[in-house]
Amino acid sequence: MFDLITGSAAHIPSRPTVPVLLSLAGQVVVVATAIAVSALWVSEAVPEIPTMMAFVAPPPAPPPPPPPPAPAMKRAQPSPKPVPTAGEFVAPIEPPARIEADTGDGEGFEEGVPGGVEGGVPSGIVGGVIGGIPDAPPPPPPPPAALPRGPVRVGGQISEPTLLHRVEPVYPSAAVAARVQGIAILETIVDEEGRVTDVRVLRSANPLLDREAIAAVRQWRYKPVMLNGIPVRLVLTVTLSFRLEERKG
Repeated sequence: MFDLITGSAAHIPSRPTVPVLLSLAGQVVVVATAIAVSALWVSEAVPEIPTMMAFVAPPPAPPPPPPPPAPAMKRAQPSPKPVPTAGEFVAPIEPPARIEADTGDGEGFEEGVPGGVEGGVPSGIVGGVIGGIPDAPPPPPPPPAALPRGPVRVGGQISEPTLLHRVEPVYPSAAVAARVQGIAILETIVDEEGRVTDVRVLRSANPLLDREAIAAVRQWRYKPVMLNGIPVRLVLTVTLSFRLEERKG
């Protein structure tokens, strides 16, 4: 190296060419031999692949046969018309040649038929009744007039009922001490048995007097009033007077 720098280096003489070529040829032969051996070993190890594979499958089943054709519908045959037979109750088809007048002596009629009634009408219905159908029964009598639902008032055709039991009202001591007097008018309802069921004040005399008047009238009893044979309720007006006697000096 220092010789190259100083410029005094000497050239190495070149090697001969023949040995180099022989060495290269030997190396090429060795490499080719190795490649050939490896190729032969790989070809023996790899299995052969068939060029064509065939898959055999069973043939498909044949299609089912077509269904048989539907039977043709039969046309409905028209029903034969009934042919009337000759008999006693069958009307003739053809008009008679002539019509004879009825003499009224019963000629041409049979004396009787099975199932007939003695004394029946000729050419009548078998099993009839002597003398024909009886008259219809007379219609039923009309129902009685409907009664009013509510209580009726006394007046007109309805007279005032008979009072069977009367209770006099008590004069309150407080009203006597206070010298309270007056007339109380009450409206009462009497049921079908003659008992007073309801009382209301139409005209008040005094709250003390009204209370005693109502208590007394509720105990009254009347004779039931009949309308068309049926007992009815009534509306009655009762007047009670509360009077004090004048003191004599």
